[in-house]
Amino acid sequence: MKILHTSDWHLGHRLLEQSQFDEQSLYLTWLLEFIAAQNIDIVLVSGDLFDTGVPSSQGQKLYYDFLIHLKNTNCKYLIVTGGNHDAPSTINAPKELLQALSIHVVGKATENIEDEVFKLEVNGEEIIIAAVPYLRDQDIRRAIAGEDSQDIKNRYKTALINHYNEAAAHCQKLKSDNTVAIAMGHLFAVGGVTSDSEQTIYVGNLGDIGANDFPSLFDYVALGHLHKAQQIGAFNNIRYSGSPYMLSFSEANSIKKMVVIETQYGKIADIKEVDVPKFREITRIMGTVESCIHQLEILDKNQNGLTPWVEVVLENDQNYSLGYPEITKAAEQMSLEVLKVTLKNERKIAGLESLIENAKHIKELTPIDVFKLKCKELNVDLDNDHELLNAFYEILQMSQEGQ
Repeated sequence: MKILHTSDWHLGHRLLEQSQFDEQSLYLTWLLEFIAAQNIDIVLVSGDLFDTGVPSSQGQKLYYDFLIHLKNTNCKYLIVTGGNHDAPSTINAPKELLQALSIHVVGKATENIEDEVFKLEVNGEEIIIAAVPYLRDQDIRRAIAGEDSQDIKNRYKTALINHYNEAAAHCQKLKSDNTVAIAMGHLFAVGGVTSDSEQTIYVGNLGDIGANDFPSLFDYVALGHLHKAQQIGAFNNIRYSGSPYMLSFSEANSIKKMVVIETQYGKIADIKEVDVPKFREITRIMGTVESCIHQLEILDKNQNGLTPWVEVVLENDQNYSLGYPEITKAAEQMSLEVLKVTLKNERKIAGLESLIENAKHIKELTPIDVFKLKCKELNVDLDNDHELLNAFYEILQMSQEGQ
């Protein structure tokens, strides 16, 4: 059978306040065509289906339209797990209805581990999938009074590893000699390469586990959270599929991927990456004002499809106050949009109020950026006050989930 591993669709995501609805729609249309053409039997979405806990009606429509059209392909099953950006209630709300359509969703850690494990059959071949969602601290770790930050970190990591061990133990009960077992997960695995678009997975370094921490029972581990497609260390069977389109300029010029796993006779026969088409050019150009304008002209001449989005990074010796209007005026005559113009090394601004007054791109600041800047302004040393940072991450997570 053929299994498709995807993740981090982030439906509803906006890049510097620009809606990415068009490329998301084009991607899902292409994905349906790919599933049909390649006779994909099972599709896995390893977390961050949506960009926020309360997704827009547009984002939800993309999802449900995809589910409707998926039934017109040969795909037998779809399994979706919740990520750190997803609200468990949003993922789980249609659970019973979707299950009747062979679509299984697991929005959060379940009380009974067997509710996260699915034994499926495709053309007489069996497969077991441990659909482990993003594991929140409060869902798997029992708090103990008086714990310091290191205790919290160690206890959470232990609870996370135990969760996978429990899933593997239940898979073992269901597994025969000719049955492939796959685990899903949404977390940061040590050795993974990040970009600017991933939010810290949870509290500080909580949840940072290594490839060796996954039970050997699993023939393949389908991970989500990191937006760059990659395998973990030397383990070809432990992989991030990455996001299917660019979510920040730090991912500019990268090739987006998905992973197709083929099984034969109860074994993994092949694991291969598949390139995802680039539906919109999102790029970063660097140099002097003159060279950047020349690069914009080349991009404008060669562009097709959706309007390209560009970040211009000027060399440090360039006069920003003169270069910025020159760049934006030149771009007005082209069929592209310059969303951001910066110097290669922005000057440092001491205080939060000063930054807000002087920043050219306030919308780029994340909540954690603001929190860290304010702490710095108040001389709060977050490097030595992990509990305060941990508390902020927890509050931020709850806020994003609409709690």
